[in-house]
Amino acid sequence: MPSKAVCLRHAAAPGPREAGMLKGQRPTPAQDLALSPGSLPGTCSEAPEDGPTLPRNDRAKAGSETSPATASPITPQPPMRPRLERALSLDDRGWRRRRFRSSQEDLAARDARDGAGPGGGSVQNAAPQTLGRGLPLPCLSTSLQEIPKPRWASGSAGGSPTSWGDRLSGMVSTSLDLLHREASPSGGSPRLASLRTPRPPTSSEPTVASDPLRTADQVDSEQGDRKQGTPTRLVRAHSSLGPGRPRSPLACDDHSLHSARSSFSLLAPIRTKDVRSRSYLEGSLLASGALLGAEELAQYFPDRSMALFVATWNMQGQKELPPSLDELLLPAEADYTQDLYVIGVQEGCSDRREWETRLQETLGPRYVLLSSAAHGVLYLSLFIRRDLIWFCSEVECATVTTRIVSQIKTKGALGASFTFFGTSFLFITSHFTSGDGKVAERLLDYSRTVQTLALPRNVPDTNPYRSSAADVTTRFDEVFWFGDFNFRLGGGRVAVEAALRQEREAAVRALLQQDQLTREMKSGSVFRGFQEPDIVFLPSYKFDLGKDTYDSTSKQRTPSYTDRVLYRSRHKGDIHPVTYSSCPGIRTSDHRPVYGLFRVRVRPGRDNIPLAAGKFDRELYLIGIKRRISKEIQRQQALKNQSSSAICTVS
Repeated sequence: MPSKAVCLRHAAAPGPREAGMLKGQRPTPAQDLALSPGSLPGTCSEAPEDGPTLPRNDRAKAGSETSPATASPITPQPPMRPRLERALSLDDRGWRRRRFRSSQEDLAARDARDGAGPGGGSVQNAAPQTLGRGLPLPCLSTSLQEIPKPRWASGSAGGSPTSWGDRLSGMVSTSLDLLHREASPSGGSPRLASLRTPRPPTSSEPTVASDPLRTADQVDSEQGDRKQGTPTRLVRAHSSLGPGRPRSPLACDDHSLHSARSSFSLLAPIRTKDVRSRSYLEGSLLASGALLGAEELAQYFPDRSMALFVATWNMQGQKELPPSLDELLLPAEADYTQDLYVIGVQEGCSDRREWETRLQETLGPRYVLLSSAAHGVLYLSLFIRRDLIWFCSEVECATVTTRIVSQIKTKGALGASFTFFGTSFLFITSHFTSGDGKVAERLLDYSRTVQTLALPRNVPDTNPYRSSAADVTTRFDEVFWFGDFNFRLGGGRVAVEAALRQEREAAVRALLQQDQLTREMKSGSVFRGFQEPDIVFLPSYKFDLGKDTYDSTSKQRTPSYTDRVLYRSRHKGDIHPVTYSSCPGIRTSDHRPVYGLFRVRVRPGRDNIPLAAGKFDRELYLIGIKRRISKEIQRQQALKNQSSSAICTVS
């Protein structure tokens, strides 16, 4: 209702009875009294919007003055316009003292205006109560209190088009439903009202209230226990303009910043006191907030175990690549992709860049090429999930040539090492000397590799006390050695073919008894400390091109397990093999690709290692993604043309 105030009129104003008679109002007994010109009345009727008003605390002083000689002249000033744009920010003190209607009261008032239901006349029950002892709000002028009705109210009443003020007032009334205020019984500062338990809607209340509006009536147990004089933090609630709009994460029931955690982000909130704190452990694995520390590791790997893919393939120098690499990189037995992909190639294709592009195209945009190296026709590629690239150190590479003539780089080894969090990795792909009876040469290739491979260089060793200068595999936590080792099956072609006629499990068990590598590893002459997952696939060498039959040429080479994946760990149980298999569907070479899936334990590290700083091959990334998109468009177009070219004939 409009606030009453004392009215001061100029001496030249009309008579009191004519000026006091507003349109549609009856004169009060105070107005019937005869007043001399220039005298001030004790009380006055409601002042129009363009008349000057006095504050409430000056009413008694103005009423006690009865003579014009003691009244000081006042120059009329135009009324201040309400600053509606500041209503949402709650900066003005007057808005902080005002009690806004709740959602249920707004709905009840709407029902009363529309006249729907038997309880349409109970508008006074839903009207907001004034603060204090029935006194009007001192912070609001008459023009500010007369805010236009919301859009839904005006539309239901007259159906006229809504104005900008109608829409703004509707936003104000709805966005501040959660910020009700009630007067303090002890006279203290007003506080946020305790939210009440929702009650079922009565017959006088419409049933179209949205969920965000009904949420405003839930109970806040902590708010009721707070002292009335304690200032409360105001949390800006969501506007709740529609039932489909989500509630803001900052609009919490306890009106505190403890629940201001965003529900749309996986990032953990950072406390201010944690940032202010100082510790002598800065940069160590025990420090809070370290980039490679335990907290960061727990966010990405709660069980401290990462998924690793390792593959080896002798491509036989073929220029033609298989039409799809899904069978190799995305095997059917794996429900999820791996965190790190390491692919080693021997006798690789002539276009190495095309091979890497095909790998990027198959893995998709979630993976980036961390590092790539080559030694002649030996290729080594490392792809990692792009959100894990920040926790990798610089990748260091080294090569070893096992040929007598060093310019011929068809045989040898290529190694790459880096540290992931606090765990160091070493990946070696090798191509040893070929020949059925050249076991000694292959043992020599192994010894030369472990003694000559110069890694690591700049990245510090995670455990130098357990390292040996004579063996590169002892300087890293996790080591994977894979490639074409050229160890063959003994017994001749006839014995191998006889074993292959049995069931697969029996055939594999019989063939491994004649395996040269298995025998040498048991004797300790090669790959000391290494292990190999259980072999359950048939020999990966040697096939006829494009066929599933073993060598049918005049040479009649013996089928063998030449392509292998081995692993070694400083800590027992850190590497757990999951799958170890081959790809029989890729027939572009006389070798079948062999791959292994592993779970590797990762430990937190220190921030004193040289990081890769998020470096990856961006050019290859863009080329692979563009090719992936173009091929998908071509595939969809082919399916569309195939469906549109179908012809039905009736005979």
